[in-house]
Formats: sequence, structure tokens, C-alpha cells
Amino acid sequence: MSAAASAPRGRRKLVSWGLVALALSTAAALGGVLLVRGSAGPVSQPGVYRGYSAPIYDGFVRTSQYVPVSDGTRLAVDIYRPTHEGKAVNEPLPVIWTHERYHRADLQNGTLTSAVLARSGLQQIIEHGYVIGIVDVRGAGASFGTFDGPFAAREAQDAYDITEWFAAQPWCNGKVGMFGRSYGGITQFMAASTKPPHLKAIFPEMALFDMYAFNFPGGVFRADFVRGWSRLVEQLDTQDPAAPVDADPAGALLRQALAQHATNKTAALLFTPMIHRDSQDAATGEKQQITRSPSTYLDQINQSQVPVYLLAGWYDIFTTDALLWFANLKNPKKLVIGPWSHGDTSGFDRSAEQLRWFDFWLKDIDNRVTEEAPIHYFTMGAPSGQGWRSARQWPLPEQVETTFWFCAQPAHSVASRNDGSLCRQVPDADGQDSMVVDYAATSGPATRWTSGYRGRFGYPDMRENDQRGLTYTTPPLQASTEVTGHPIVRAWVSTRGQDVDVIAYLEEVDASGASRYITEGILRVSHRATHQAPFENFGLPYHRSFKEDVAPPAEGPVELAFDMHPTSNVFDTGHRIRVTVVGADRDNLLTLTSTPPPTMTVYRSRDFPSRITLPIIPRSGEAPANTK
Repeated sequence: MSAAASAPRGRRKLVSWGLVALALSTAAALGGVLLVRGSAGPVSQPGVYRGYSAPIYDGFVRTSQYVPVSDGTRLAVDIYRPTHEGKAVNEPLPVIWTHERYHRADLQNGTLTSAVLARSGLQQIIEHGYVIGIVDVRGAGASFGTFDGPFAAREAQDAYDITEWFAAQPWCNGKVGMFGRSYGGITQFMAASTKPPHLKAIFPEMALFDMYAFNFPGGVFRADFVRGWSRLVEQLDTQDPAAPVDADPAGALLRQALAQHATNKTAALLFTPMIHRDSQDAATGEKQQITRSPSTYLDQINQSQVPVYLLAGWYDIFTTDALLWFANLKNPKKLVIGPWSHGDTSGFDRSAEQLRWFDFWLKDIDNRVTEEAPIHYFTMGAPSGQGWRSARQWPLPEQVETTFWFCAQPAHSVASRNDGSLCRQVPDADGQDSMVVDYAATSGPATRWTSGYRGRFGYPDMRENDQRGLTYTTPPLQASTEVTGHPIVRAWVSTRGQDVDVIAYLEEVDASGASRYITEGILRVSHRATHQAPFENFGLPYHRSFKEDVAPPAEGPVELAFDMHPTSNVFDTGHRIRVTVVGADRDNLLTLTSTPPPTMTVYRSRDFPSRITLPIIPRSGEAPANTK
């Protein structure tokens, strides 16, 4: 996070107990893990794990080699095995591995480094009796082959082959798990869809569910991310070579692999033309938004029955996705959501959580990880010591869907195009607010979306952006108000027959007038048609966005219904809740433009009632308010 002002309020560092062995009264070796009983007793709860297993090994040894998969392509594989007195142990142990898109290892000034090992806290997991594998995907790192764009069927088959190869090694006990974040999280789902017999548990972090909803949210191209990520991997694949494998110290094989990478396909090349969910590639006929979407393989993933531990953040790029995964998986499952952007897990002992999960499923250690509430989440702005909560279902059963209507009364809160209000009653009088779309509107160059391709994260004070749009703001809150769940916008708009991108932000405004980004949603007017989702989506508006669904804007008002990314935030007493509506996000979306810019009108009347519905959690002992 690059801007202190944008840090989620209420974030606290948790005590990281790690996995330090307790004083032993009795000890027994079981499956390579030392079970420990001390006077304090064992503890197994989210982010805290001690007394069930201990680091009985003193380090690790790394080897690297090529492994041919079923079509003969050689993939580069790093293997980290635990040591005793500096020597690799021979007893069979579980293997956990990751299908890595960004180099399994690098050489920097003659020194070998592994970013995966460094960022993942894997050393203590190795010392607890696990073998770690890191494998460059085909067409990347030191692996041979050509990258055919994200999540191709051949890449999923590679994951099957590598899983079964690990299971067959003499130092593996036949139980294999997977870990990894972002691309490495998505590849776990794709691997599970192929149902490898020896894949026993996965731990996907910050992983995509619906490809089209990410690439074209509401029909609007997320151009900055797709292009930025494509530039990143293209450089890694062709210009910044990974470390060679052990048998290739001079790099001759590495150079041969790099030559094959020259014809890799980028996400930008693959997805930019796929403007509808059912768009087809002109050369192959493939509908990549569907065939490359992990959600397409839900049935196969569920048939695998592979246990899944999901990790996400409220400011991640895949927050909605994590909850959709949780809702649609029939496998054993858990979910943790923290106050994080993409790649951040500060304040939470993720390694302890991984160890709890893999100890249970790969070593049969009864640490009761499956008996606790399956959802563990952080509420931003909660009182000290009350941020982390647990739940057994989502949406939270206690949520009260509370509607705030767009109203005319001046809020006297910001110099926006209208400075309107959010009211608890439906407006009686006819009314509307109009603005010429400002193409300079932006949520900034350091957003949840830029963090997804290793960019900065840190939203600015949103007031400057608010001034470029229409705002609707509550009076100062008389009591703190918790919003946990999926906000839904239903706005009646007219664009005089021109197609416009309608972007809505949910913000918290403090007593000084500073406005903090909470979440957002977007819909292009021509993509407003809704359909029944092909998966469980909590009843949220679903835009199929097939070519046949796209309809030209009408001359008069039409209703746009779209959800915002879910959040869990306490709006403080004396603060305000604001909805800002703009027609562009210059730094993050490829917005439709015309000269002159179109005029957008938002209606607020009994006949055309624009509003936002917030999932409000009543305070303890408080009766639910009338919500409609």
C-alpha cells in the first residue's frame, strides 16, 4: 500500500504465534510430524496454530530439473526437500506445489533467488515436513513450449501430469496439495477440474471466478489491467530469463526454451477483441471468455471433491469472485477475507493457516480446522479487537437490505455537479440531475486494479473525482453503521440515445469532508439486460452480455441494475455515506468517448426511483429498521 491515507481503518497486527514447538511433556512422531502437548494446550484457529505440529527439520535443499508432461513438453521444476543435519530426508512426505506464471526462480548477480519462496513463508512449512514444488507454466520461465494465453486446456492437463509425477516420486507419500496466489490460485482450480487422483487439497488465494466479468465488467473493457499484465508477463517470458535448471548451468536449454516463448499469446491479444461473453476467435472459433473462465468448470471441480481454502481481500481484484467460489463449491471449503489489496495479507499469519489446512488433509492431523465457522472476515473500522469475525453462511443472515434513495436536497458536502442527498424515503416530486460526462474522471492510478499487475495501491481523497460527477450523500450519521455484503445500485438514467459507461462509487466521508473509497460498480447502458445467472450469485443482477443481449440506449429513461464489489466496513458516527456517479474512469477503464461528450441524466422520482441498497448489519440488541 503506497498511501497511508488510504489504509483501511481499524487494521491491526495480529500476534503471529508461528509454529514454535512448546515445552514437551510427551512427544510422539507421527507421519514425520512431532505432536506436542504442553501446559498451555494446542491451539488451532484462524491465523493461530500451535501444539499440533512442530518444525522437526532443520532446513531444506533445493534441486531443479526438467519434467516432461504427457505431450513431451519439458517443464522446469524446483523441488525443496526438508533436511536433517543438512541432508535431505528420505522418508516419504506430502508435496505441495504451485504452477508459477512469474518465474519459479531467478539469477540476480549470480545469486539464485525465489520470489515464491520468499513471499510465501514456505520455509517453516518445509521444516514441518513438506516437500515444496514450484513449476514454471509452459511457455514461461525456463519451461519449454508456447503460452497459449491464460488458462488454456493444455495448461490444465500439465497440472494433472505434474501432480501425478510428484505423487509417484519416492520422497512423496502419495498426497499432493497446491498453493499459490492470483494466477497461481486460478491454476489450482483448473488443475482440480482435471481430477488428478492424488490431488488432496488446494489453497487458492485471490483467484478469478468469471473471466468476462473481470475483463469486461458491465461490458466495459478493463484495458489498463489487461494491457499492464500482458506487458509484465511478456517481459518475463522473453526479456528477463528465469534461472536455468541444475543440468543446464550454461543456459543452453534455457535459450532454446526462450526461443519458443517468442510466439506466446498475451491476454491483451486474446481478450481485447472478445467484447461479448460469447465472442468467438476468428481463427479458432474458441469462445475464450467462456472456455478460459474457471467458472465454466464448476461441475468438474465439484466432482473432484478436492477441499478448497480460499483467501481474498476487500480491496482485491477478485473479491466478488472469492464469494462466488464459496457459494458454488460443493467441496469441503473455507474462506478468509482481510482488509487487503492484491498480494497483501498483513496482520494475518497465512503460513500458519496453510499449515493447518495441509496438516489436516495431507497428514491426517485432527486440528479441527473443518469444525469451525467456514468464513473468517475482517470488518474495517470496527472497534479495536473486534475486527475479525466468523460466519457460517453468506450473505450474513442478519443483514438488513436498506434502501437509500437519490434525492434533490443539497447535502452541502461537496462541490459536485449537483451535491444531492441520500434519503430514507422515496422522493415525492419529479426530479432529475444532468451532467456532461467528464472524461477526466478517475479513481486514480494506484487502485485495486493496478495492484493486480504489481502496480501501486492507494486511493486518493475521492473529492476531486466526486466533483466531476453526480453525488448523493447522507447527513452525518447519528450512529456507526456497518455495511457487510453486496451493495446494489438501481439507477434510472437517460443518455439521449448515446451509449455511456455508468460508474458508481461507494465512499465514506469524514468530518473534514475527505472522502474515502470503499467499493465500486459499473455498467454500460447497452449491456443493461439481465438474465438468470448460470451459477449461484446471491440474486445479484447478472448481465450475460452475449452479442444478442446488447441493446442500443433509449431516448428516455432506462433502469440500470448492478452490484458493487462486496465490502465489510463500519461508517463512523458523524461520517457520511456517499454514492458518486460518473461516466468514466480514465486510468482504469476503456470508456466510450464521443465529441461532444454525452449528457447523462439521473432520475429521482416515484416513477423513476434511483437508489442504492446497502446490506446493513444491525448493532447488537438493535431491532432491524424498516428497509423499504
